Amino acid sequence: MSGGETVLVTGGSGYIGGWCVASLLQRGYVVRTTVRDLAKEAAVRASLAKLVDPGNRLSFHAANLTSDDGWDAAVEGCDYVLHVASPLGVSDPKDPNDLIVPAREGAKRAIAAAVKAKVKRVVMTSSVAATNRGELGSDWTADETVWTDPAMPKLSVYAKSKTLAERAAWDLIHTSSGHTTLATVNPALVLGPVTSDDFSESVQVVERLLSGRVPGLPRLGFNVVDVRDVADLHIRAMTDEKAAGERFIAAGNYAWMADIAELLRARLGAGAAKVPTRKVPDFVIRLAGLFDKDLGSVTPGLGHRHDFSHDKAERILGWKPRPLEETILDCANSLIATGAV
Repeated sequence: MSGGETVLVTGGSGYIGGWCVASLLQRGYVVRTTVRDLAKEAAVRASLAKLVDPGNRLSFHAANLTSDDGWDAAVEGCDYVLHVASPLGVSDPKDPNDLIVPAREGAKRAIAAAVKAKVKRVVMTSSVAATNRGELGSDWTADETVWTDPAMPKLSVYAKSKTLAERAAWDLIHTSSGHTTLATVNPALVLGPVTSDDFSESVQVVERLLSGRVPGLPRLGFNVVDVRDVADLHIRAMTDEKAAGERFIAAGNYAWMADIAELLRARLGAGAAKVPTRKVPDFVIRLAGLFDKDLGSVTPGLGHRHDFSHDKAERILGWKPRPLEETILDCANSLIATGAV
């Protein structure tokens, strides 16, 4: 338990941020969270109420990744900061800076405020998109020693934004004279239960399968990680002395789209009636990719397994991801329960 320490979670209205807030409250922490607009407070509280009773231990502050306003007040008096807030984009924007600037400058704002307030540690949410070997046409496994090259051909804007934001965070900590330390958590594809129909874009992998919006199954796969385990790793990285100055990949088992679809059909019965069974040949995806930029960005990786190792998090922090089946089914059942599918 926390002993009443105070933690700021940036982006409490987001998927990972919300679960971090809930997990901290469950462990007895006093929690502050930032939202872009305080009008979101009621909806966030309603969502959290399904998981935990915060009592008087939760407060909200307005702060935006693109503005200096509000950051010092939000951080003042905190023991720790979990910097989770960052723009998430499945589709590349026309202007890459729409993602890159908020991610990078927001990280710098949050960490600078934390250093100024002399918090013990910042844990920043990065992504395995920042640990990509870049060899799209081959199989590989990456760990925390790997850094994505921002100049890599066909690199998504999202991956570039996460890489540049994490680099900026480490640069800022390394040049600061304070006692604040930094750790980063680099999640793979985050799935798991949702508490409302306003959910992360990552959950669309399951939502689209259940709703039949995916006409077929391409040879694409991902390391899946449960949002509850991501929150747990943030807290372990926040409190363990050995985590200072370290990156930690949050990744569970690897699954192909066909594996996820088969699991849904096998376990959900009528609830998975719209889940496709047909596998889409690579040449069809490549042809479609000529006309669809988002599809075109993934075609070089078709059929190749790009794996991310969580060995470091397990070895240093004792973290273990839960079984893939539990994550997928909890995600699917919660989407059905909230009426999202």
